[in-house]
Amino acid sequence: MGTAKTRLRIATRESRLAMRQTEMVSEAVREARPTIEVEIVGMTTRGDRVLDRPLAQVGGKGLFVKELEIALDEGRADIAVHSLKDVPMRIPEHFALATFGPREDPHDAFVSNRHGSLEAMPAGSRVGTSSMRRESQLRALHPRLEFIPLRGNVNTRLAKLDAGEYDAIILAAAGLNRLGFDARIRSRLVQTVPAIGQGILAIEYRRDRGDLAALLAAFEDTATSCAARAERALGLVVEGSCEVPLGALARVNGDALAMEAFIGLPDGTRGVREGASGRCADAEKLGGLLGERLLAAGGREILKSLAGVKA
Repeated sequence: MGTAKTRLRIATRESRLAMRQTEMVSEAVREARPTIEVEIVGMTTRGDRVLDRPLAQVGGKGLFVKELEIALDEGRADIAVHSLKDVPMRIPEHFALATFGPREDPHDAFVSNRHGSLEAMPAGSRVGTSSMRRESQLRALHPRLEFIPLRGNVNTRLAKLDAGEYDAIILAAAGLNRLGFDARIRSRLVQTVPAIGQGILAIEYRRDRGDLAALLAAFEDTATSCAARAERALGLVVEGSCEVPLGALARVNGDALAMEAFIGLPDGTRGVREGASGRCADAEKLGGLLGERLLAAGGREILKSLAGVKA
């Protein structure tokens, strides 16, 4: 396996969640291949440094991966660990993505020290969220609540909640579970469509590293890979990014695949939700077709509105 036969350098963000996810990858590799020496290369991305503005205003998802890709290109790391939901739909052609292990809970989670659910909150309660997708769906479902921006890593967001800055916050259940904060989840938001790839660990590497492709193939979960391919195919059609309130969830049972997707305006005044089903063998095709269906059902007009173009 070349240099990676005895040494594997893993690039990662330095947030607690990113480090925990990288440790999960490192532990799995060490257990499966004891001869490999694993080195974790931590770094702070621009997405971690710019916390005073929503991601949509400062460059979107790519802010969390660009520095890691540079480390791969410069030979300072062999692979990079990402939350798949943070990876842009289009990555440079000389990079490849592999899913790692089974998917965590893909849903959003309601966290509060005072209330058991969004439905139980009094009018005017302050709910923190970092996601236009969450905000779009939740504003439509709970127009009496106030949804306000929330940035920072998981620990920072929980600290802001505990300090009384918010009455509740919305986070990905996967991150809370991986950090051991699952007890803080008051309820799971099964009525909202999560982000594309939420709960899935992704490994990025240079496409010319066939040795790494062979190594990572052993850690692929078939159902997770199927869901990732379907959801990202939809994202490519709809051009999903932090600037677009877009979500998709693929549920896999054997070779059967059932998908739902959502696109809406950030203020919750308009949203479109569509579904489709098929086989994992046709994951990319199904995702693409559902993306086209979402656009035809009103998504195209929503995108024009978001771009400031009169529909």
